Amino acid sequence: MIPKKLKILTFAFLLALPAWAAEKVVFTMEAPQVVELGEQFRLAFTVNAKGQNLKLPDLADFEVLMGPSTSQNTSFQIINGVSSQSVSFSYLYILRAKKEGKFNINAASITVDGTEYKSNVQNIEVVKGSAKPSTGGVDTPTSTPGTISKNDLFVKLNLDKRSLYKGEHLTATIKIYSRVNLNGFEDISIPNFEGFWAQDILLPQQISLQRETYNGEIYNVGTLKKTLLFPQQTGNIQIGAVKIDCIVQQRVKKSQSMFDDFFDSFANVKATIVSEPVSVNVSPLPSPPEGFSGAVGRFDIRSSITSRNVRENDAITIKLDVNGNGNIKLINPPKISFPADFEVYDPKTNSNFNSSDQGLIGNITFEYLFLPRFAGTYTIPALKFVYFDTSTKKYVTKATEEYQIRVEKGDGTHAQTVNAVAKEDLKQIGSDIRYIKAANLKLKPKGYTFFGSFAFYLLYIGGALTLLAIYLLNQKRIRENANVARMKNKKASKVALKRLKEASGHLQTGADEKFYESVTRAFWGYLSDKLTIPASELSREKASEELSKHAVSTGIIERFVQILDTCEYARFAPGGGSAKMKELYDEATEVMSVMEKEIK
Repeated sequence: MIPKKLKILTFAFLLALPAWAAEKVVFTMEAPQVVELGEQFRLAFTVNAKGQNLKLPDLADFEVLMGPSTSQNTSFQIINGVSSQSVSFSYLYILRAKKEGKFNINAASITVDGTEYKSNVQNIEVVKGSAKPSTGGVDTPTSTPGTISKNDLFVKLNLDKRSLYKGEHLTATIKIYSRVNLNGFEDISIPNFEGFWAQDILLPQQISLQRETYNGEIYNVGTLKKTLLFPQQTGNIQIGAVKIDCIVQQRVKKSQSMFDDFFDSFANVKATIVSEPVSVNVSPLPSPPEGFSGAVGRFDIRSSITSRNVRENDAITIKLDVNGNGNIKLINPPKISFPADFEVYDPKTNSNFNSSDQGLIGNITFEYLFLPRFAGTYTIPALKFVYFDTSTKKYVTKATEEYQIRVEKGDGTHAQTVNAVAKEDLKQIGSDIRYIKAANLKLKPKGYTFFGSFAFYLLYIGGALTLLAIYLLNQKRIRENANVARMKNKKASKVALKRLKEASGHLQTGADEKFYESVTRAFWGYLSDKLTIPASELSREKASEELSKHAVSTGIIERFVQILDTCEYARFAPGGGSAKMKELYDEATEVMSVMEKEIK
């Protein structure tokens, strides 16, 4: 008998077969983008199905040293009852360039189940060969051991534009260029982009190095940060330098012996690299037409209205949706000319966008809520949306449709209900005239006065005592709040522990970057409150100096600075896992507790 589990597995396998057969065929070609003249490199073709009749593109500019070397990889798995299979067939060639230049390798083709598929096109740049001898994959130092040549390791802040209009975006890219063995970073200092509104472009947390050419030389290049910058002022704006403390593994020879030709020693060398400052020339926008609300880029608009036929005091919403590419986040709500008899509330704004090298792409929505107070027929004129098109360098005006609103008379018995608006945002209409109260009233004899009665004196004395109590309590509150520094000092420990508790939550969920950010914010916030120093004025040097003045031991100050350095490094070069994060969290808690006891 066939076991029941085996039957189920076989059945699931048979069900998955049609899905495998219907999988889309993907045929790709891979090769390095930059190679040296005479350097051997790999040209690989991969297809996710068994193919035949592989036809190579023209490789006349390259010497084929080996190939094809074929391999096959198949994997099968079942997760939560869902079967999946992946198959990969690879064809590998070893090539060598014959001459310098930029070459275009056209698409290859392969036949799968009678259908021909083509690969992508590959561009390869061949540069002059390096004079350095081959070292088996480890770079040879071009300078004295213990130092790093500026030609072997440097950082650049690249801008895709140096001249633009106010509100137009540019992309700032920070890249590190290396011909040495990078082991990591100790500290990375990024300019604050003063004068710009900045939006980071999402990059992988792990920095990967790619081969690129610079000044005719091949470097391993890593992108540290990409940011969209929208200038908020005109003129020449200076962007500061990027400073990075790098750890480089460098080959050294410690002695002269017969084994030096076979065995080398390595040492970690600290190298500080600084980029050149760059400047941007920002031109003012031409004189704008009426209705311009700050939009720069290329946009489309559409509008909608919740209802055209309502009763008095019923709420109506006009929704304006602006979508496109540009400074979406910085667009102000356009003005709509509402009739005077409408009560209009401030528009609500919602934005949704993605940042990429092409700019901010997405949409921003404005919702205008208004209430017609009187019956009649009203016209809301077409809304004109004006933006500056950076491609044509001209203003473009787009208009929505005109709305006719018919308002019928309400019954007047109650205030109308408005959805999605808080009660305190609305005014009550028709409530200024009250009905005559018809309930039984308690009458008093003619000539009766409250003044001088027992109840009057009782109320008078009670009121005086109440005012005295309020005065004394207020004086106490004023004395307690007079010393703001003492109040902040009193709350510093609780606030810091609360922020560390936030870091503990990120530790449990494995959110590495948020964990390190929370630890850093906890320390700076704690010191700002404890030492009564604005957070904007705090730095490592300032904090160390102030802690020394408050009799904090040198060891605790050094541990505090080390924690900040560790957090800063981990944000740009994550690694170590939860064990390292837990160790850092315990260290931060201990240091903060000791600082709380020592600060005088």
